[in-house]
Amino acid sequence: MKVLIITYYWPPAGGSGVQRWLKFVKYLQEFGIEPVVYTVDDVNYPKEDLSLINEVPKNIEVLKQPIWEPADVLFWKKKKPKKSGISNVSNSGILSFIRGNFFIPDPKVFWVKASVKYLQKYLDSHKIDTIISTGPPHSMHLIAQKLQKKNNIKWLADFRDPWSDLYYNKDFKQLSFAKNRNRKLEETVLKNADCVLTVSNSLKIEFAKKASRVEVISNGFDDEVLTKSAINLDAKFSISYIGLLPKQSNPKVFFKVLSQLTLKNKDFKNDLKLNFIGDISDEVKEVISKNNLLDNSDFKGYVSHETAIEYQKKAQVLLLLIPNVEKSKGILTGKLFEYLTAKRPILAIGPEDGDLSEILKETNAGVVIDFENEEKITLEIERLYHQFKLGTLEVKSKGIERYHRKELTKELALIIKSLHS
Repeated sequence: MKVLIITYYWPPAGGSGVQRWLKFVKYLQEFGIEPVVYTVDDVNYPKEDLSLINEVPKNIEVLKQPIWEPADVLFWKKKKPKKSGISNVSNSGILSFIRGNFFIPDPKVFWVKASVKYLQKYLDSHKIDTIISTGPPHSMHLIAQKLQKKNNIKWLADFRDPWSDLYYNKDFKQLSFAKNRNRKLEETVLKNADCVLTVSNSLKIEFAKKASRVEVISNGFDDEVLTKSAINLDAKFSISYIGLLPKQSNPKVFFKVLSQLTLKNKDFKNDLKLNFIGDISDEVKEVISKNNLLDNSDFKGYVSHETAIEYQKKAQVLLLLIPNVEKSKGILTGKLFEYLTAKRPILAIGPEDGDLSEILKETNAGVVIDFENEEKITLEIERLYHQFKLGTLEVKSKGIERYHRKELTKELALIIKSLHS
């Protein structure tokens, strides 16, 4: 059985968006499915991780076509600039407005027509059993939808994040026509795909209102995070956050609590170390500064996946932050599953009744505390610090094997094959 996977993010792209389908492709052949990947050529990725190229199976076919990026014009930049920060577009008012109201569903929409033409020629001479599209960017689904209609072929649409309800859409100041256009496109994809795949049960419930079939396969972890060599934990009471930290995830109460504890306890102030590995929004840095925590903070910036794993494993505590937005219960950052393998206590700030809370309870890997629960956050940090001082700070997680990428790919293969039964 052969599948065509349409994805914007592919090595050398860095960040979380590339991991899910890179790992699926890595293992699909072991379950009788041959992947063909269609992606962009010579693209201007915000972040690159060249080490991920080595994970692409050598024997698979990767089709590439160039893409015109409006950002290259909007920012008057040539290809391959070195970008920094969270997102140039989302941080600029006028460009954000243009992005949200004139590029629907996203700036990659200009790639749709050329991609359909190119892939139709490929399908005319190659047998493909199933087309798979993964978003965001959700324009990938529009490519698959047109190909499905032309070829009467099975189609699986993977939603790593919501579409019209995506939390950072508010930054785009979308007018009503843009919001309606997004909802209409999303509804068309949900209704026409033979199967919708997503990452959490809460998202499944939302998508099932329109889609006839929705399946859940979470993100996960792979072998590179399972190093058995001895790990030297940080000497300080380190609380480490690994990944992109947008303003929507800014844990203001958490920083307030830390500030209060440093004033109350001199030893705590001397022991505390906040590590931020990845791009951190300016709003977050401002709150850290206002709480007089800059001396306790270390901003490492973006690092390779391999280096990020090292920081996870040596942290005393791992900080996980869910965006404080509507419908946050279904948000499951991919970093969670790598955190699980580090076997360090996870302190998560987010909805206490969401999908994240269920997983942490099942695996006994940490706790979720509501965004505004100052008292509970204080008690948990004091508990963790007390164990750190005693030398007993550890976590006995369980049942994490089900989130290995190979096990998840096995589930995916069964879903794909079921489309043809």
